[in-house]
Amino acid sequence: MKFPTTIVAALLLCVSVSAQKPADAIQRQIKSLGAEKQIELSNDGGASKISGRAENFADAEARAAHIEAMNFGMAFFFPGTTLAAAPDTINLTFWVLTKRPQFAGSSKWVVMLPNETLDLGDSRYSGKGQMEYLNFKITRSDLAKIAAGSNVKFKLGSASFTFTPEHLQLFKNIIAISDPK
Repeated sequence: MKFPTTIVAALLLCVSVSAQKPADAIQRQIKSLGAEKQIELSNDGGASKISGRAENFADAEARAAHIEAMNFGMAFFFPGTTLAAAPDTINLTFWVLTKRPQFAGSSKWVVMLPNETLDLGDSRYSGKGQMEYLNFKITRSDLAKIAAGSNVKFKLGSASFTFTPEHLQLFKNIIAISDPK
């Protein structure tokens, strides 16, 4: 027995529509997560961007790393105004305020989880004035592993840091928002 073409097309349309999240649904989700101050949805007319910004790491960790301060931001892009598929990777940048470059020679990122160590590689490094930018592409699955942890420690070069509960919550929120369902 053959299905009429219109029935098959209608079924495919229902499946594809149910796995998409329009911009207004993303905005509602950001608000429902209480993340309006950390996460933003923007659109330039052709593509949309979801970006998040974290608070600084602990002052004691910054001092131990010989830097003034460090925080991070992350973003992913999708075409149009409807998220149709979860991103494979998310751009994550550590912003480092320093009097002298600390990560120009070594900016390897290694995250220590209870049951696993994630070697996330060397950054795409950029430095200008008193700022260092350590740019990474992190898979959504690795981001989810970090988000699921507690008291997650990591190394950038030889410096040690700990993700705060607020940092981990930002990761969880980005994972949730990046799901097109």
